[in-house]
Amino acid sequence: MEKLKSSLPNMLLSLTVICMSAGAILAGVNRYTSEPIAWSKAAALEAAIKQVTPDFDNNPIRDAYKAVTSDGDSLLIYPAVKDGKQVGVAVDSNTKNGFNGEIKIIVGFDAEGILVNYAVLQHAETPGLGAKMQEWFRTEKNNQSVIGKSLAQKSLSVTKDGGDIDAITASTITSRAFLHAINRAYSACKGTAPDSATGATRSTDKKKGESHE
Repeated sequence: MEKLKSSLPNMLLSLTVICMSAGAILAGVNRYTSEPIAWSKAAALEAAIKQVTPDFDNNPIRDAYKAVTSDGDSLLIYPAVKDGKQVGVAVDSNTKNGFNGEIKIIVGFDAEGILVNYAVLQHAETPGLGAKMQEWFRTEKNNQSVIGKSLAQKSLSVTKDGGDIDAITASTITSRAFLHAINRAYSACKGTAPDSATGATRSTDKKKGESHE
């Protein structure tokens, strides 16, 4: 077979063939991986809902709906139903007030509005500091735990702000942000705004010269 001459048209033809081949390969890979990825995400979400709510026999993901928060946006709510009666909800919440940006969590409440459990879905907080929120706020030590708390009369806030929850050591900003996400979750599932909003003091803290979170 005669070798193509090195000319602009031939180079463009070669590049076109290469790009089309690469595109076909990527399309094939996406076709065979998109479904398993979607299934994996759905399974992870279902596991998170089970972790934070009372036992249920419905399909919370299928029955999900959106509700408005005290901040004016909306969050996705997964109702947990047992024997035809709603026993709680899981709320997909978030806040952008973290030390290193957005924090995403899922929070579970029972039918009376008591906080059952939570799971941190995504964050970029400092390892060894803010990242401790994964377990800190369910540890039965001092006033760290938010489990079993009722937000019906008062939103959650750190003791430094006059609240009842001990902040993560050297991570007040992360702690405020985390509690802000919980307060947002409760305001959505109850349709009422809590009496105060936390997590909006990051710039103030830095002006005070805090070098940590």
